[in-house]
Amino acid sequence: MLLVLILAVIPFGAGFAVKILWWVALAVLVVWLLGFVMRSTSAGGGRGRWYRW
Repeated sequence: MLLVLILAVIPFGAGFAVKILWWVALAVLVVWLLGFVMRSTSAGGGRGRWYRW
């Protein structure tokens, strides 16, 4: 009976982790898109990068 309970909990835990990862990916995408919209202009008048790499 314990084995059946463990086998039932594993897919639930994996599904919960995948759902959390989707929300994290969505948040990173929003931050990435905001970086392109809100980047500042450089001294030469061109558009600068909002990140260092």
